[in-house]
Amino acid sequence: MSAIAIKICGLSTPATLDAALAAGADLVGFVHFPKSPRHVGLEAGRALSAQARGRADRVLLLVDPDDALVAAAVAALDPEWIQLHGRETPERVAAIRTATGRRVMKAIGIATAADLASVAAHAGVADRILLDAKAPPEAALPGGNGHSFDWDLLDGARLPADYMLSGGLTPDTVAAALARTGARAVDVSSGVEDRPGEKSPERIAAFIAAARG
Repeated sequence: MSAIAIKICGLSTPATLDAALAAGADLVGFVHFPKSPRHVGLEAGRALSAQARGRADRVLLLVDPDDALVAAAVAALDPEWIQLHGRETPERVAAIRTATGRRVMKAIGIATAADLASVAAHAGVADRILLDAKAPPEAALPGGNGHSFDWDLLDGARLPADYMLSGGLTPDTVAAALARTGARAVDVSSGVEDRPGEKSPERIAAFIAAARG
């Protein structure tokens, strides 16, 4: 893995997944959440996950899933990681991690300094913390909304060394984000799309080049 770990999330077609893998993504994310324009069903997810096997870590994104959904989705996609992007408590994160035996990434929405308070509680049970822009109250999606948060909020914050930065990153902003925050891992979804849910192979390649540049 390179010095900067890069995750391309919300991949939903064989061609765009191949583009992410060819460009050198370390992690590839598959969203199973029907409200999302990036949603993939379990059978489509199974095929995409098989395509990526051995080429990058596969991340299954779920939002407040019940036990039955967790079991069915893990059985279909066989991911290295489960990303929990809802309002899961530390106890729920721990339970899913134990039940599945998979590494768990917990997304935490950030809008104000107070939102960083939950990082410590989740860092004790999750294998990785992902800091994303907090969705506005009226948003239909908990992430992938194309917004960034104020990176200055991270000044002096106690964060796990391998936390992942997300939220509104693009090929044009990722280098500045890395320089400003010192993050060693980044995640992008809407920032490499031509329109919601439609990934651009060119933007994926540009994003990875900028992050590694």
